[in-house]
Amino acid sequence: MNKFLKSFSYAFNGLKFCFKNELSFKVQLLVTLITNGLGFVFSLTKIEWSLILCCIGLVLSAELFNTAIETICNKIEPNYHLTIKTIKDVSAAAVLVLSIVSAVIGVIIFIPKIFN
Repeated sequence: MNKFLKSFSYAFNGLKFCFKNELSFKVQLLVTLITNGLGFVFSLTKIEWSLILCCIGLVLSAELFNTAIETICNKIEPNYHLTIKTIKDVSAAAVLVLSIVSAVIGVIIFIPKIFN
C-alpha cells in the first residue's frame, strides 16, 4: 500500500514541475479556471460538463506528455538535431490539435448560452 501511495507523490511532483517550469501548462490551467467559472455561471448540463471536463483532461494530459517528450529529447540530444526538432514539433502539434478541438467544443457549448 505504501508503494501505491508513493506513486501519487511522483505524479504530484510531475504536476508541480510542469506548473513551475512550463508557461503553456499555466496558461492551460488558467483557461481551465475560466472555463469552469463559465460552466457554473451558465449552469451546464451533466453532458456539457462531461464534454468540458474530458476536453480539459485531454489537453492538460497532452501538455504533460509534451513536456515529458521534450525533456527526454533534451536529455538525449542537448544540441540542435533535426530529428529531435521534428519529435518536439509533432508533440507540440498534438497539444495544439487537442486545444483547437476543445475550443470548438467550448464555442458550441457556450455561444448559445451567451446569446440566450
